[in-house]
Amino acid sequence: MQLNILVTGGAGYIGSVVTAELLKAGHRVTVFDNLSHGHENAVPEQARLVVGDLAQREKLNELLAASRFDAVMHFAAFIEAGESMVAPERFFRNNTANTLNLLQAMLEHGVKKLVFSSTAALYGDPKRVPIEEDDALDPTNAYGESKLLVERMLSWFHRIHVLRYASLRYFNAAGATLERGEAHHPETHLIPLVLQAAAGDRESISIFGNDYPTDDGTCVRDYIHIFDLAAAHILALEALQERDRLIYNLGNGNGYSVREVIEVARTVTQRPIKVVEAARRAGDPAVLVASSEKIKRELGWIPRYPRLKEIIGSAWHWKQKNPQGYAAAKNLQASND
Repeated sequence: MQLNILVTGGAGYIGSVVTAELLKAGHRVTVFDNLSHGHENAVPEQARLVVGDLAQREKLNELLAASRFDAVMHFAAFIEAGESMVAPERFFRNNTANTLNLLQAMLEHGVKKLVFSSTAALYGDPKRVPIEEDDALDPTNAYGESKLLVERMLSWFHRIHVLRYASLRYFNAAGATLERGEAHHPETHLIPLVLQAAAGDRESISIFGNDYPTDDGTCVRDYIHIFDLAAAHILALEALQERDRLIYNLGNGNGYSVREVIEVARTVTQRPIKVVEAARRAGDPAVLVASSEKIKRELGWIPRYPRLKEIIGSAWHWKQKNPQGYAAAKNLQASND
């Protein structure tokens, strides 16, 4: 069945890949993005792009009034956990308050299904590993708290307004498809930063903290390929036709330390990567590794690219084809105008 989907933040890394997969599945897609962190060139041609901000309630209302959306996929958010410990007010305004704007607009215009881009940062320092969905939620940074507040709002909107929703808690999206990859400005995620060092775009890669209670003293994280992440969103959307509330972790169930990621990147790229030891960052848990058994069991989700070498290899392939990220496409378009 073809659905009409609104994707907020659909010009971003994850949102653009999910948009592409929605289109492949036969759905109609409208992307709503302010392009502050996203890229117009990342939006598939078949999708309609509306440039706007979720803080612009009037524009949001106009869009929802003019289009009969069946569901919303909500990716628009600030994601830099470190920055959230410096300016938490920006995250609560953009991630939490603006989501309330979206939910109110959905309620007003009768849109009753939402797939929410949540985060493993909700769990903070976990009491056990791998983390399961019913483990304690205790964020150690303002970014995680801003997302937790949204999940609490979703629960109340579900109970009172019968909103059907899926909250997908990501553990480090990474990698690339053939057409789309990771290109944040500034970049804060480990794998693209490591690949920048391999490509000579930066002099070195910093390891923030080498005294964590892990095998090599560096933080351990669970990485999930962007394609597998997108596939989970399609499954969640389909499941909301029958079910009314879904909460899933999305990861591979395997943890890799910062040093292990760097070593795999050296193997994949066959390039030297200089490392600089630095102090810990505020709000970084030692270990975040997911149990994704629930979504596998309930929705039949199976990661297609679970190996770290595959994930980094796809990101490196995209970077070699797009050394300037989406800027090259933008410059080409400007030269043709």
